[in-house]
Amino acid sequence: MLGLVIDDFAKEYLHSDLREIREAMLRKLDGLSEYDVRRPLTSTGTNLLGLVKHLAAWEARYFGEVFDRPFPGVVPERGTDLWATEAESREEIISYYRRVWEHSDATIAALALDSPGRVPWWPRPDVMLFNILVHMLTETSRHAGHADILREHLDGSVDLAPAKDPAFWESRRAEIDRAAKAASERL
Repeated sequence: MLGLVIDDFAKEYLHSDLREIREAMLRKLDGLSEYDVRRPLTSTGTNLLGLVKHLAAWEARYFGEVFDRPFPGVVPERGTDLWATEAESREEIISYYRRVWEHSDATIAALALDSPGRVPWWPRPDVMLFNILVHMLTETSRHAGHADILREHLDGSVDLAPAKDPAFWESRRAEIDRAAKAASERL
């Protein structure tokens, strides 16, 4: 009985964190132009809307295919999920991500934490719902971190930090830069 209580607690804890980080991911798009959510901000083309599309595609696979509960819509082919085509609107991609959430949430609700699944592209393909919850929470958090940096680069917006005067951040950056230079000269 205690194992079941712990499993239920762990499942809800992980699922709650996943729901929160999904929403944080979408907040990164708020207030930005169509160009800014799509434009490549790294040498590999990483962009905010592409990260959302990527997370949606892989969440659909992990909570769908892995548990033989296929997502009822089209899932972008691998390699086409990291950017939005000119024909795909921001609203379509956000709506797609939210539909994936509904499907994933239904899978999570329907299955026990130790329910078996299979990830054929992993070296150890036999998994449980627990593994996939941890994996998707990790991946979504990782990409939300990328999105934090991209958004800060675009307009200085910092989601998790308290609102600060731009002069504060300029001073902080200068202080960090001085420390970096001093350390490099010392070593």
